[in-house]
Amino acid sequence: MADAGTTCRQRIIFIEKPINLDAKAMNILRQIRNAIYFLGVVLALAMPRAWAEESGAADLAKAAQNPLASMISLPFQNNTNTNFGPLDGTQNILNIQPVWPIDWNDNWNFITRTIIPVVSQPAMSASGSRKSGLGDITFTGFFAPKETEKWIWGAGPVVLLPTGDDGLTADKWGLGPSIVALSMDGPWVYGGLVSNVWSVSGSGASDINLLTLQPFINYNLPGGRYFTSSPVVNANWEAASGEQWTVPLGLGYGKIFKLGNTPVNGQISLYHNVKRRTDDAEWQLRVQLQFMFPR
Repeated sequence: MADAGTTCRQRIIFIEKPINLDAKAMNILRQIRNAIYFLGVVLALAMPRAWAEESGAADLAKAAQNPLASMISLPFQNNTNTNFGPLDGTQNILNIQPVWPIDWNDNWNFITRTIIPVVSQPAMSASGSRKSGLGDITFTGFFAPKETEKWIWGAGPVVLLPTGDDGLTADKWGLGPSIVALSMDGPWVYGGLVSNVWSVSGSGASDINLLTLQPFINYNLPGGRYFTSSPVVNANWEAASGEQWTVPLGLGYGKIFKLGNTPVNGQISLYHNVKRRTDDAEWQLRVQLQFMFPR
């Protein structure tokens, strides 16, 4: 799912006080800059050459926005979170999210979606250091009817696996339900995904009871271009009152283009957490390349 925020800021603010960044922070900023430059150049140059290509790109854009599309895809979604943690550091999470649909029977598909996070996390204390490695993997499977009317829907289990490296894992197995529904109305694609995971075993110090709510809305333009918003809202029911909710708002822009013969969904977006826990990030920059393999 496209998987979305605000694209580019129009205003530059000059700060008189110099900002001192260490080598790791500078390296992360360079990687973000290069990713943005690369995606911007590709989006600018990947223009449709004929009406047939434009029509096909528009269809692929809607398929990319449909988390229940019967299409193999491999999204790489990079999330850069600023002012994260007690020291207001920069966290970076690259989510590798393979989607593999299974033809279950004549009436149902089973859509598998796995999120494999590669995390670079800033120090969480003055004496700590940055940690990088694999985070906890989340697997979701949706049973979805092949024939639907106005609303496309699917439901199934979500499983949390404690695969993370030291300092990047909750060290808990988790399980819960997940449901998604969406509708396509002319240029609009809108809907939402909701899940809740409870810890069922593991040696981690804290239990897990986490709600994830992801509404999404997309407005499609000619040539496989679109505007999108897809904030990921979280509620940690185990946290103290006033520390449970993270609510981002933002907007993004995307476009379908080709690398060789492979269609790719490129997207850039920006979100601001209007409601956040004490150590949550203030801003999130999301850059995504989704390789698509239509059947």
